[in-house]
Amino acid sequence: MIISKTPMRLSFAGGGSDLPVYYRENGGAVLSTSIDKFVYLCLNKGFDGRVRVAYSRTEEVDRASDLDHKLFRAVLGKLNIEGGVEIASIADIPSRGSGLGSSSAFTVGLLHAVHAYQGRYRSKEDLAKEACEIEIDICGEPIGKQDQYAAAVGGINFIRFNPDDTVDVEPVVMPRETLLTLEGSLMMFYTGIVRSASDLLQTQSANVAGDAAKRANTRRLVELAYELRDELSRGNAEAVGAVMHEGWLLKKSLADGISSGFIDDAYEKALAAGALGGKLLGAGGGGFFVFYVPNDRREAVKQALKPLNFIDFALDTKGSSIALYQ
Repeated sequence: MIISKTPMRLSFAGGGSDLPVYYRENGGAVLSTSIDKFVYLCLNKGFDGRVRVAYSRTEEVDRASDLDHKLFRAVLGKLNIEGGVEIASIADIPSRGSGLGSSSAFTVGLLHAVHAYQGRYRSKEDLAKEACEIEIDICGEPIGKQDQYAAAVGGINFIRFNPDDTVDVEPVVMPRETLLTLEGSLMMFYTGIVRSASDLLQTQSANVAGDAAKRANTRRLVELAYELRDELSRGNAEAVGAVMHEGWLLKKSLADGISSGFIDDAYEKALAAGALGGKLLGAGGGGFFVFYVPNDRREAVKQALKPLNFIDFALDTKGSSIALYQ
């Protein structure tokens, strides 16, 4: 029995610059953190030669290549497992369309579990690179690379996406009191809206490729990631609020459907109640909000955003790990 435990993530700045249509021309950068909301993959040797996988539904097939779930099918195919395994997926919070990078956390965690099952060690960077290959190259998802590296490596990182397709991960070093202030000032709320990240990202990629103004806005998102890295290193946790606010206004301009009247109204209520800034996580359109809120305004923001579901969370430092191996 093997269980992998892989964190989801939230990004503060630079989102969208990890799409190949942008970084292959200009280079990109994201500042993000993993959080203590996890995707678990439980793998056990099957009693027969078949494959059984359980997620929001259960599939039992003769060969892995017969699976409907494309990520299970791609990972097992790449690692040459055709049968004889049972794998179940569990997540701490709703994983579909959350904006928390859950699909990439799933892919990283599944790779980690299967490699461990085969008695093989893979570094965190190798897991992230392999997850990108599975999702982007094999499954054809129109996504970027930030989620895979955030899930695999863990912690607060400044991640650069280079034009040659290499990725550099740099931990953000800050005073401990700054880290504690940051962790205590973040608030997350679930909108209850599920959306397709792939559709929004396809539109955003096309817009950035064909519109100079949208490329300029993406360039500014990258600059914000660099600025926030430097501000946190200097001990300025409050810079997170201002950076997320400017970034959210820029992000909304990149594609229709990233925001809506409902989302804009909720955002304005949070600011009026004392939030210094925030954003809708992931591609946009729904999923989770995150806000930077001074401690004395937290209750006011929580009340202002009712009936949105407040999600308590902490920052993660480990990244993907094997929680059980026996």
